[in-house]
Formats: sequence, C-alpha cells, structure tokens
Amino acid sequence: MEMAPDLVHAGHRVPLVPGRTLFDAADELELVVPASCRRSGRCHECIVEVTAGGEALTAPGPEEAFLRPGYRLACRAGVERGDTDIEFAVLRRRLRIFMPPDGPPLEVDPAARVIEGRVRLLGDDGAPLDDLGPALGRLLGMALDVGTTTVVLELVDLASGEALAAAAFENPQRFGGSDVMARITYDDEHPGELRRALRRALNHELTRLYAAWGVDRHQVVEVVVVGNATMRDLAFSLDVAPIGRTPYRSTTEVAWRAGETSSTAIERRAHELGFLVHPRARVWGAPLIACHVGADAAADLVAMDGEPAGLPRMLVDVGTNTEVILTDGQRTLACSCPAGPAFEGGLIRHGMPGSEGAIESVRSVDGAFVVRTIGDVEPEGICGSGLVDLLAELRRTGAMNARGGFADGTSEVTVVPERRITFSRADASHLAQAKAANAVGMQVLLRMLGLAAADLARLDLAGGFASSLDVPNAIAIGFLPQVHPERVVRHGNASVRGAKALLLSRAARARLAARVARIEHVELEAEPDFFELFVDGCRFEPLAAAATPPSISGIPASTAGIPA
Repeated sequence: MEMAPDLVHAGHRVPLVPGRTLFDAADELELVVPASCRRSGRCHECIVEVTAGGEALTAPGPEEAFLRPGYRLACRAGVERGDTDIEFAVLRRRLRIFMPPDGPPLEVDPAARVIEGRVRLLGDDGAPLDDLGPALGRLLGMALDVGTTTVVLELVDLASGEALAAAAFENPQRFGGSDVMARITYDDEHPGELRRALRRALNHELTRLYAAWGVDRHQVVEVVVVGNATMRDLAFSLDVAPIGRTPYRSTTEVAWRAGETSSTAIERRAHELGFLVHPRARVWGAPLIACHVGADAAADLVAMDGEPAGLPRMLVDVGTNTEVILTDGQRTLACSCPAGPAFEGGLIRHGMPGSEGAIESVRSVDGAFVVRTIGDVEPEGICGSGLVDLLAELRRTGAMNARGGFADGTSEVTVVPERRITFSRADASHLAQAKAANAVGMQVLLRMLGLAAADLARLDLAGGFASSLDVPNAIAIGFLPQVHPERVVRHGNASVRGAKALLLSRAARARLAARVARIEHVELEAEPDFFELFVDGCRFEPLAAAATPPSISGIPASTAGIPA
C-alpha cells in the first residue's frame, strides 16, 4: 500500500495538509524556527531550505524576493497540493562543539579591564582609550569564529581567562550560497541580507546563553572575530566584492599593501554592528594572512603557539574553504583550497553537518553497513567523518572504483534502508572534487619546499570535522597525504581557541601582526600543472608520495614565490 504524502524534516514526518505553512509543520515537529515579526514575512528570519517537493508549495511572495530558488520563508510557504512529499530543513541547527584540547596556558593581559571600579579599554600603548562605565560583576569577552558553514563562539572571563560558555550553530547565510564565491555574488545582489542573517542568529544564541548563565550583555566588553576573508568582512559589513575577483584581496589587505594601514585587522564598536553585547564594546577582527587565507588560519597559528613539535610541520584547517600552512623552519607558505561544502553536508543528498543524528562512523560488516550516530539516536543523514568512512569502506570492499563508480553499475547504494539514507554517484563526484582541491593545496606546498609527505614531523588538523576523522581511512581515499598516522594531531575548533588567546592578550595580537606579514601566499591556480593535479586528486586512492616540481620559466617551483 502506497504511503500518503507527508511534510518531512530530517526523516521525521507529519501529515501534509493543504493550507498549512512550513512553520505550522515546524511547530508540530517541535523545531526551533526563529522569527520576530509574528510570522508576517517582514523579519526574514524563518528561512528554510526546501529539498524536495517545492512545486507543491504556494508561489513565493514579494517578501521572499531576496531568496534564491530552493529557499523559502517558513511563514509564507504554504502547502498548495497534497500529492507529493515536501522535504525541508531549517538553517540554524545547534551543532556539536569540538573544542581544542588544553594546550599551554594562555597569557592573560586583556585590553579590557577594570580600573578604579570602571571598565576601560586600553590602547596599544597600554594607556586607557575609552571608559565604558562602572563594572557589573564579571568582565567578559567573546571569541567568535565565523565559518562558511559553522559559527562557534565562546564567552570568556577576562580576569581569569576561563571559558564561561560555548556554542556552535549552522551559519544561516546558506541561503546566499554554499561557498564564499556564491555569497560574494549574493551580497552584491542583495546588500546587507547576509550580515543581518548572521547578526540575528548570533544575537539569538547570545540571548540563550545569557539567560542560562545569568549574564548581563553589558558585561561583554570586547569581541574578537576570526573567519576567512569573506566571512570576516561580511560580519563587519565591508564590501566583499574585491575578494571575488583577481587578485582576490579584502579591502583591508588592499589598504595594507598600499601602506595606508599598519595591519589588515579591523576595529568597530558593537553598536555599529548590532551585536548583543555592551553597545560600546570593541569588536576586533583579527588580521588576514593573504587573499582567501583568512583570520581563522591566523588564529589557528596562535592556538598552537608554544606546542612542542618538530619540523617540517603542516597545518590543515579543513572546511568549506580549507587553508593549508607549511613551514620547514626557514620559510612558511600558505594557500587556500576552495573545497566547497560537500564534506560539511552541503551538496550531498543525505549530507548534514555534525549535529545530533548525523552518521559519524560507517563500517561494512557481512555486506551491510553498521553506522554510529552523534548522540546515538536514529540516523538523519551523514556528516563529514561518516562520508570519509563510507568512501573508504566502498573502496575496501570493491563496491566502488577509484573514479567513484559503483561496481554493480547502479547510480546509488543504500546505507540505512529503514531510514531511506542513500549515497549516489553524484554524491561521490562532489566529494571527489572537494578532496581534490585539498589535495592540490597540500601537494603544491610540499613540493615548493622540496618535501614529501613522509618528511612531515607533524600534520596538524583543525576544524570540527577533522576531530572525528578516521586518519587511516582519510589517507586511503586521498583526503590526506601519506603521512605517518601517529604524526597527525587533531585540534578541534582551533581557530576559536586562537581567538580566545587574542581576546586575552594584547601581546599575542602584536606577535600575530608581525607573523602574518612574513608568510608567503601561494596561488594554486597559477601552478602550470594545477589541472592535472586536480584530476589526479579526484581519484579515491592514496595520493602520490611526492610530486615532481614543474619548471616555471626555468625556475624550480621550490624556489618560486615571494622571498622569505
């Protein structure tokens, strides 16, 4: 007997009733969909992604003109036909946080402090710069990492350096595109919508944390923001169009290179950005490294300061925009890899970020898949670590070839039959391209310093996805180079720890400014064999141990680039 059509969210179903809105369905499913305009369509907060059956909804109204196809306001999208399933997803799920392990103690010398009972912000020279009024108990700061897919924040006691609370949620800007280039284009077409979406989501999360921890917003007197160049600049309402065209530089980097400013760091007051903290709190955007290698990668370096490690050493911050930094002790190279969102749940039919219900581990046992989910609940989709495991298992068992084709010639395999979770040839193609982008970055930097992966004394992995990654499986499918697995160290959300270190220490900010100026940026697309490396990287097999450097106008690639 054929099942009646339903409204579906993450595998959970409610009856499809013509005339009801997606917001009504969200209420029945007990989903949190933000709204502050009493569902009138004015606040633009209740954005949902419609992944199937959108043709059965009412046509978008004028309030939804800013949204691309596939996205709707839950309060405006009503069921018009009852003949097909309608599947949708909210854009602001709370995510699991992988905070980095405790490293060396952080310096505690904040720029905001209590002097004679009043909160004062100090300048670079240590002199009081501004008086924010009488102290209200604890003095707090916020470390904020704005990722393309995930936003992580931490409230920090500025006197002790201890974390008070932390949270992570999906970046609600997804309606503007899944990668930074798409969001740059969207921001040009709809100025301000992306920044407002981030501000609303951040303030919603802060309101929740303040209530849970008994915090007055006026106690939060400084904020440090990190993120790739596009995400950081969108948070500060800067023009991001220059980042989307050659030479791919933020307006702050252009000004710094022209000698107009001393750094690519940004400073604003909270009331200018609409952040729900002290209105005159200082909001400081950490400096960029170069082009798309942003303040998040710079913060990673700060987070790892003081950790003993041999050389050569490579840092890979895995994300929608992956950054790779490599040093041999003499030179430090950095590049950005436009991996896209596939390993963070985007573009994959049953993909999802690392929240409750996501499959994070997959093993093949007697011809069937055995899965483990975050929270040990019913599976709703597959997150990045689960996708890596699935690919490795398909290759190990011979069910998929190196090009991503299935051995039986079908277009998809079933992972969890009872939950209708499948993995398709198209999914494999998206993942192949994502991992190839990362592979090119790692291979190019290694050969520019004349190194092989086996030469690495340490490979540092940053980012929440990397925290649960099975390293041997990642090496087997070519997601990571052939480094000794015991030399791989996973750091979780290292960039938020770096932001915390910058929040707590004026000296750390000064050191970072000097450090980023010495890093050499490498433009991957300028490599003469970039396309060949990319095509090779799309194969699900171990990466070549070492690449032969091509010659660029007679100059070996290992010496090409900006002099140290």
